[in-house]
Amino acid sequence: MPMSRIISVELPKTPFGVAWLLVFIGLAALYVPTYWSLINGIWRLESNTHESIIFLLFIYLIIKQGKDTFELAYAPCNVTGASLLFIGLLLYVIGRSQDIIIFEVSSQIPVYGGALLLMQGVASLRKLWFPLFYLVFMLPLPSMVVDALTETLKLWISEIAVEILYDAHYPIARDGVIIIIAQYKLLVADTCSGLNSMFSLSAIGLLYMYLAGRSGWLYNSVMLVSIIPIAFVANIVRIIALILITYYFGDAAGQGFMHGVAGMVLLIVAILLLFMLDGVLVRCMPVARPISTTEV
Repeated sequence: MPMSRIISVELPKTPFGVAWLLVFIGLAALYVPTYWSLINGIWRLESNTHESIIFLLFIYLIIKQGKDTFELAYAPCNVTGASLLFIGLLLYVIGRSQDIIIFEVSSQIPVYGGALLLMQGVASLRKLWFPLFYLVFMLPLPSMVVDALTETLKLWISEIAVEILYDAHYPIARDGVIIIIAQYKLLVADTCSGLNSMFSLSAIGLLYMYLAGRSGWLYNSVMLVSIIPIAFVANIVRIIALILITYYFGDAAGQGFMHGVAGMVLLIVAILLLFMLDGVLVRCMPVARPISTTEV
């Protein structure tokens, strides 16, 4: 009897690029509606403008750090990746169905992390850990927490600004968060509390530390704990500037164009203070200098 010939047929494999394209399409289907809701919702509020900036910085980091991800060795972590993806999708479903925006936005971190582990492995997650962590700054805080922090910051800033100007012999007094200087009364509003600037500068400061790539735990610790105080000091400078503008040029000047200029002054002062601190620490801590890949 003639022997039967066994014919093996090798099925074509899906190209890796096509697999990533399908992942991108799936993620876009999930989160484009989320971002559309944010753009037409809370991102329109002045108190949440920093979140849209964080998103743009996240995109920048993904483009900068993720361009070499496809070239990493294929070593997927199926169990851990599937677990993370499940947790993220569960958060997304709860957030989307129950209109809990913090769940919906925060679900991106485990969803993206799980997708990276399933598609590429630990190496890709290690490469893109900072952009994923950066999404934390985009999370909308619960209103109860925001209100408590805002009220406390407004009182502190009002008290410090009035004390500084009083010591400089200006005719100034304070009643809670209402500042009285000469014939003018100024209300320190919620947007002037500095809470948003603290989040924005914290995000900028961490981005600067990450891109600078300096070594040394002492340097990084000092920079990290200094970000919030720097933002607080910068906001006091902004409030004092607005008070003085009102005192010398009138209420219309303090509430008009110069009010927006003072916001730019806050950001500039904060960034300059951050750079100055970095320069001092680099000089005082040799270990804080950037790691060099070449030796002379």
